[in-house]
Amino acid sequence: MTDESMKMTYSAILRNKDNKKIVRVIFERGSEPNVQRAEGVLPDCVIDHQNGYSAEEISSLEEYMKSNLSEIMDRAKVISNPLKWL
Repeated sequence: MTDESMKMTYSAILRNKDNKKIVRVIFERGSEPNVQRAEGVLPDCVIDHQNGYSAEEISSLEEYMKSNLSEIMDRAKVISNPLKWL
């Protein structure tokens, strides 16, 4: 990956078309109008949409999701439950 600043955001826990619990993860770098974005899904830890990332960078992002799966899922659980926001 480059030295550019990258931002990661994630969704609350969602349900996919098979009713399986998932979390969407988005990695972004750059600024408008040239934002590069990679979107992945947990727990599969796969980038399924991207623009501007090399194959090596995608592999690194997928490895990052695998290595941090439990932590990201735990954080997604918190934002999924409004009672835990306070």
